[in-house]
Formats: sequence, C-alpha cells, structure tokens
Amino acid sequence: MKTLNNQIIRPSLLLDKQKCISNIEAMITRAQKANARLRPHFKTHQSVEVGNWFKERGVDCIAVSSVEMAKYFADHGWEDITIAIPINVREIDLINELASKIHLNLVLESRESILYLESELQHSVGIFIKIDVGYHRCGIPSEAIGSIKILTDLMKEAEQLRCKGFLTHNGHNYKAKDQNEIHNNHSKTLLSLNELKDVFRNEIPNIQVSLGDTPACSISKEFYGIDELRPGNFVFYDIMQYVLGSCEENEIAVAMACPVIARNIDRKELVIHGGGIHFSKEFIEADQDGTKLFGSLVRITENGWSEILGGGFLAELSQEHGIIRCSDILFDEFTIGDIIGILPVHSCMTANLMRKYLSTDGTWISTMNSEQQTIDN
Repeated sequence: MKTLNNQIIRPSLLLDKQKCISNIEAMITRAQKANARLRPHFKTHQSVEVGNWFKERGVDCIAVSSVEMAKYFADHGWEDITIAIPINVREIDLINELASKIHLNLVLESRESILYLESELQHSVGIFIKIDVGYHRCGIPSEAIGSIKILTDLMKEAEQLRCKGFLTHNGHNYKAKDQNEIHNNHSKTLLSLNELKDVFRNEIPNIQVSLGDTPACSISKEFYGIDELRPGNFVFYDIMQYVLGSCEENEIAVAMACPVIARNIDRKELVIHGGGIHFSKEFIEADQDGTKLFGSLVRITENGWSEILGGGFLAELSQEHGIIRCSDILFDEFTIGDIIGILPVHSCMTANLMRKYLSTDGTWISTMNSEQQTIDN
C-alpha cells in the first residue's frame, strides 16, 4: 500500500475526508439549531465529490462565486444555486441557459442591473439585493432604505425577477482581533438585517435574509431573523480561522505537502517547492513586529499529518519557492527530498490554485479547475 509520502513528488494539497465530513455535519447541526436553511458556499472546495458529501447529508441548495461554477455544479445535479456575487451582465447567455434548467438566484445592488435583466432575461430567476453591513466591498448600506426601495419597486414591474430578500457577507469578521469582536460584529449585523426585514416585510412576499461568513456561523449561537446560513470556508478551515477562534486545530481538513529542495545552514532556513502559485500570498501577522506567517508547519504521516510543530513557520513566498525559518533542532530534522506539511493561511485560495486534492486515504479528488484543465489539454 502506498503511503502519502510515496505519492508526493511535487506540491500537493492533502484532504482529510473524515475531518471534512465532521465539519460538514457540525455546520448542518448549527443551521438546524438556528432554524435556518444551510446553503453552503462551494467556492472553497469546488469539487463534485466533496459536494456529494453534503448531498448525502440532506443539503440540497448551494451558493457559488461565479456563473461558470454554477454551470459546473448544475451539470452535476445541483438544482438550487445562488450566484453570490453581483451579476456580470456580459454572461447573460449562460445565465439564461442556467435559468432554463435550475432554480437560479442572482445577486444585484443597482438599478442598471435590474433594467438589463428585465430586457434580456428569458426565464424567471430569484433576486437577492446585496446589503453592506460593514465590510464595504459591495452592497447597499443597510440603512439606505430609500435606495433599497428603488430596487424593490423596480422589480415589482419586472416579469422575470422575483425579489426574494437580502443577502450579506460579514467579510470584516476576517479582520477581527478575537471572538469578542466577531460576536459584536454579528450582533450589529443581526440588528441591521432584522430592522431591514421589518421595513420590507410587506413589500417582499416571503422575505428571506441570507447571511454568510464562516467565523460568525462557526461560533455564534444567535441567528434570530436569519433564514439562510451561507458559510463556505468551514468545510476545510485554515490557519486564519484557527487564529480567529472559528475552529480548533484538529478541525483544519487540508494541508499542503511540499518537498524540501534546499537547506541554508547559515540562516537555518529550509527551502521548499511551494510558492505563491500554490498557496497564494495571503498571510497573517505573527507578532507586533510585522512578521508574516504564510502557513504553520506539520509533519506528514502515513495517513494524515501531525499537530502543529513548534520552532518554525512558512515565512516567505516567491513564485515557486517557499522559505521556512527554523530553530536549530527543527532544521536538523529535515533534509533534501523530505516532505514537509504546511497548514495554509487561506484554504479557499490554496484549493483554487492547487486544482485537486490527495485524500488521506490515498485517492485523488478532482475539482472544477482540474476537470477544466483536462478539457483544455
């Protein structure tokens, strides 16, 4: 039987199926306790096989981050999909194709988008208005009632648009200092969304509110007025979520496995084959001196990985190279050709770049990107 180490010849993203399934089941339970529908965001894993682990546990609706991703999962049997990003009107042909086959929800925040859809849509779709509750990436501020009403009034006259309610993403929770700040952000969000829901309750039949961010969905207990939870990263978690307090270390379900390709004895640094094109260049600050941490170290075992190793961390990334700064003891434990594991800072970006997973049971799991790569080649 091949061990994981024997299968790895270049940077590979390991996936622990049991941890992943445990994370899925835990979030399903949290949604049930909140009396909310779970619509997991599949942008994190982008895999039909991982998606099936949700389906086997009764999940029947999903969110995605692109029209292309919606098509991928629709082609594999998913029939209730929200594209949780403001619409790209240039993709109207594919949007029409999807809307003819599945229950499709779109997200918008502008009058122009409504007018365009009204003139070009050939099939009915659900519409969520994107609300900004503090992230300031996109969306209408929750207090801008007049601006929101313009959109709801326009949709009353649009034959193919069914306004379903409001969708938001508490992205600023990813910059929180601790769990208390996450709880405070979440409480403010609940207050804003419930006030908004009350204002438009008579305007929008069966009004719904969709909330999605892994930190709040993982640690908060109160979701009053929220109809739908839409987290994504929880399926894998990562070092960022661990630092925020969203998960325990043993809930992180992916680890990068990278070959050691050089050792700098003078600086006590290991060089790995594994750079920005594998991890992305996202980092967290490890201390007040501005030290950047691109990942935490683990030891690869026969069927998984160890707890986080002390005495070193992934400190720098270029395109193909990664620099691990080590203590003397840790440096001496690795030689050229060894495999070292790194828990990524942001699993969503890493998974998107790596395109497929090596399961800890020794099998490969494809994603949307790996299947597309096969087609393109």
